[in-house]
Amino acid sequence: MRYALIFAGQGSQSVGMGKEFYDSIPAAKALLDDASLRLGIDFKSLLFEPNDDLSKSEFTQPAIVLNSLMAYEALRSRMSLNPVFALGHSLGEFSALAVSGAFGFVDAIGLVNLRGKLMQKDCDGKGAGMMVVLGLDDQSVSRICEQARGEGKQVYAANFNCDGQVVIAGLRDDLASCESVFKQSGAKRAMLLDMSVASHCPLLDTASKTLVGELEKVMAGEFSPVISNVTACAYSDKAKALELLKAQLVSPVLYKQSIQNVQDEVDVFIELGASVLKGINKKITNKPTLSITDIASLDAALVELEGA
Repeated sequence: MRYALIFAGQGSQSVGMGKEFYDSIPAAKALLDDASLRLGIDFKSLLFEPNDDLSKSEFTQPAIVLNSLMAYEALRSRMSLNPVFALGHSLGEFSALAVSGAFGFVDAIGLVNLRGKLMQKDCDGKGAGMMVVLGLDDQSVSRICEQARGEGKQVYAANFNCDGQVVIAGLRDDLASCESVFKQSGAKRAMLLDMSVASHCPLLDTASKTLVGELEKVMAGEFSPVISNVTACAYSDKAKALELLKAQLVSPVLYKQSIQNVQDEVDVFIELGASVLKGINKKITNKPTLSITDIASLDAALVELEGA
């Protein structure tokens, strides 16, 4: 069976995520303990106990990647893994790179901890934010954003998730001023999100340049194929990775286009650590998506994979 591993990004976090993997899978426990020691973050408290830090980007990002990689360790403990490729949505591209051998697991967690800090620093004091637009086609959303920029506003298409679901980024006041325009153009909803950063737009230019310097220190020369958020195509070497990841923070996420490009190469997608992309994939492709978030879903996924 041909399968791809996929990983969700920011917004997929929840208190208690990864707890069953930590308790049941020795490799998952070792990963969390090692990451806590090396990065000086109490990941047991961050993931398993109610706290305010889980909503802060510098902690949200490493928590999500850690949880994704613990789910990967759980799956790897039960079957030999040989995916066609790995793919992540936004932050999830770092999880995809880690399982593809681009850098170590703890290195990945440390990189996204830095990524969160840099993103917040670039956006502090600017009134940055994001908005989801529902029920409007990609071209109309892009056109309205372009028109807004022509009026001096900072509004950018950031995530092309599926037909009728686009997330935009920029300055909150500028985003809010476009709400009525989106609705007049046929959007069912245009809603500001509870976020203080503006991902995948030029507001993160400084963060992008700084992060790529850190990536260069830890990235392997070659690795298994990963699908780029920027191009929706595969890459598998350091030079291309540095180019694409520098662009990733300031360019829109082509998630819908990525799934459309690769769906004929796989029989099933396996989402590790969350079930967010499973719902989105249903709107993009007829290929099934299995999500693994705990031991029960791991067992169910293995039954599906073994019976196929």
